[in-house]
Amino acid sequence: MVAPNAPDFSLAGRRAIVTGASRGIGMALAGGLAAAGADVAICGRALERLDACRRAIAATGRKAVPFALDVRDSDAILPAFTAATAELGGLDLLINNAGIEQVRPSLEVEPALWDRIVDTNLKGAFFAAQAAARLMPPAGGAIVNVGSLTSAVGVPTAAPYGASKSGLLGLTRALATEWAGRGIRVNAIGPGYFRTELTELFYQDPAWCQTMLGKIPAGRFGALDDLVGATVFLASDAARYVTGQMLYIDGGYMASI
Repeated sequence: MVAPNAPDFSLAGRRAIVTGASRGIGMALAGGLAAAGADVAICGRALERLDACRRAIAATGRKAVPFALDVRDSDAILPAFTAATAELGGLDLLINNAGIEQVRPSLEVEPALWDRIVDTNLKGAFFAAQAAARLMPPAGGAIVNVGSLTSAVGVPTAAPYGASKSGLLGLTRALATEWAGRGIRVNAIGPGYFRTELTELFYQDPAWCQTMLGKIPAGRFGALDDLVGATVFLASDAARYVTGQMLYIDGGYMASI
């Protein structure tokens, strides 16, 4: 029997764009890609808020390219990605992380709130993926979308967010099947309960924390580093035959409901 080759998790020589990289999950994933060997272009709505992420990437010895972009501006995505790709020297990976949430009873959701959430989380992700696919080399590349538990389950007061994240799962599957022939793999991660600036309001409620911890078999909330390994795997050649999937990183929450 021939011994199998060791899986290749390295991202050495890869060029990546991470959206929504100014804080939280996006910053952690950008740093994780850099630690695995990638040069990383990072974007957010305010250029000055990207400095901490830029410094974290530079500390790994990799190249960091910050640029300002609001993914709700569909017409701005391709030009911004094109400029960042030129500075990186190419594009192999996209992490579609930009996202927003605002809890609101569904009877109180107005069109402006719906549009702001869905345009960021779903429409922005589609046009970012489209731009990346146009810029990737003939050999292809990898896209990792950042979904949510609400990609699969309903959460009260989160209808626009849940609609956008379940739509992102459908988008992941559609693009994976359409772009497989181009050598572009499209997958997603589904973070469980992670404490970030976006979700901090929930964690201020001790009763909520106790209730949620009781639903997580691992018995703890996620740490941002818990998301890095799965993302690097999906971006790497170790996942070369994996596409159209969402990997839930949730301490067993989805397995237990």
